[in-house]
Amino acid sequence: MSNAREIRSKVQSVKNTQKITGAMELVAASKMRGAIVKMNNVRPYVDCANTIIKNVVAASIDYPNPYLFEREVKRVGYIVTSTDRGLCGGLNINLFKHVLKDIKKHLDDRIEVDICVIGSKAETFFRKLKGVNVVAVAHYNDKDLETSIRMVSGAVKVMLDKFTNSEIDKLYLSSNQFIGTIKQKPRQQVLLPIQDVLTQEQKADDKDVSKGHWDYIYERDIEEVLNALCMRYIEAQVRGAILENAACEQAARMLAMKNATDNASDIIDQLKLDYNKVRQAMITQELAEICSGAAAV
Repeated sequence: MSNAREIRSKVQSVKNTQKITGAMELVAASKMRGAIVKMNNVRPYVDCANTIIKNVVAASIDYPNPYLFEREVKRVGYIVTSTDRGLCGGLNINLFKHVLKDIKKHLDDRIEVDICVIGSKAETFFRKLKGVNVVAVAHYNDKDLETSIRMVSGAVKVMLDKFTNSEIDKLYLSSNQFIGTIKQKPRQQVLLPIQDVLTQEQKADDKDVSKGHWDYIYERDIEEVLNALCMRYIEAQVRGAILENAACEQAARMLAMKNATDNASDIIDQLKLDYNKVRQAMITQELAEICSGAAAV
């Protein structure tokens, strides 16, 4: 058993660590509130973009936009959104496991996989993975998300160009979904082709007969409008995923730091118990020595 001085030193060390984790918990909580506000602000825009593109495509427009229509899948692409920093529990690894499970199915079917990674954690993970090609990398800073999103657009454009040039036939967007401050879960959606997205949504809408579609009156050339609309739709999906993932990151970090702070309290209590046992043993030994000395006299 350690002596009393060593135990006191350990207690002080754990207390110092506890102060750090407690401060990080407060910082993460503050950043989380800001991230949630940004996430909620962008959601109506994303929902509106979804509704418009759904109605336009459902109107059976005969315009061969490459983003709209399905084709035989020989190669797929993924845009994976992770974090640049750690200390956020199992947020990243749970997402990576979810993506890996889907990638394995494609590789088993001899379908090649290209990946665009957002965040250093995803870059480190997928560069070590055999069988996939990391073709684009982007990073973002939670201190300036708007600038970071513009920088991410360059990496995303690489995947869009590959889809346009038929180098990939389906593009997925993988990120974390914000359920609440204590719950986040991986989410994967088909980003392109848009027709595939609408087919999946149509299956859900068929259960609700009250839902319908309508067309619009176009003041400009319909091809020009549709091209711009498809790009706005993709930008909205990526922006929403990044902002939601940022909220998930701060929520997961806040929870991880809270757990670390609570665990530090448990460790301190155990160390204090060990210290008291050592002190009790020392006192017992001293009393025994005094009694032995008195008996000798």
